[in-house]
Amino acid sequence: MFPGFELFGRYISSYAIAALVGVFIACPFAIFTMKKRTGDGYPMLATLLISAVGVFAGGGILYGLTNIDSWYLMFNAKDFEEWWNYAKLIFGGSVYYGGLIGGMIAAAIVMKRRNYPAEIMTDIAAPAVALFHGFGRIGCFLGGCCYGIEVPWGVTYTHSLNESANGVPRMPVQLFESAFEFLLFFLLWMLLRHDRLKGRLFSLYLVLYGIFRFIIEYFRGDAYRGFLFGLSTSQFISIFAVAGGAVYLVVRTIKLRRNAGPA
Repeated sequence: MFPGFELFGRYISSYAIAALVGVFIACPFAIFTMKKRTGDGYPMLATLLISAVGVFAGGGILYGLTNIDSWYLMFNAKDFEEWWNYAKLIFGGSVYYGGLIGGMIAAAIVMKRRNYPAEIMTDIAAPAVALFHGFGRIGCFLGGCCYGIEVPWGVTYTHSLNESANGVPRMPVQLFESAFEFLLFFLLWMLLRHDRLKGRLFSLYLVLYGIFRFIIEYFRGDAYRGFLFGLSTSQFISIFAVAGGAVYLVVRTIKLRRNAGPA
């Protein structure tokens, strides 16, 4: 589609631009919403900065795990330079769920150590994550990664960096997922504005996104993401995301109703 361009001798990828747009929209949204609700946006800013490290680390690690069949290249490298080149190739990409898990772990550590209001912050983070990911999937579409299966009415890539994506019409699953994420953002934002499901919006995000991701994976055409028991890596993680989110939703709702007492 439009994977990138040269600027001052450096290659700039379309995905990087789309992801940065998502960052510069979703992060201010989260910070200003936090400030509006609590009078202080610094806890959200600090948590986002630390969680960004977890996002990068988690996304790269899970990407490397999906390429575990290529690890032998690193062990057979002749020198450090060759080993480093193989490592960049194997761990150089990113898997969304890995970034999400890494970001969640980092954010949980920060909120626990600094005693930040976790329920308020996770409620705000839920629509912010959906908003960011919506832009990220647009970047995937432009770059030609995360492409769909072959369909007669699909989009034909000619310049994708993934050679297997080129030359055949493919379902634009990236745009479908982007549209879903933007719809999910508005749903979670409205629930947040009206103080509905307080302390449970992030678990709702995990449930709804997990269900959608499990289904959309059947229409993905890239087979390098790893498979386990007949399911892709993301489908396998989606099962745990939906189950964990649903359990938390139910348990937390029951606990809140008991604490509220009889109507």
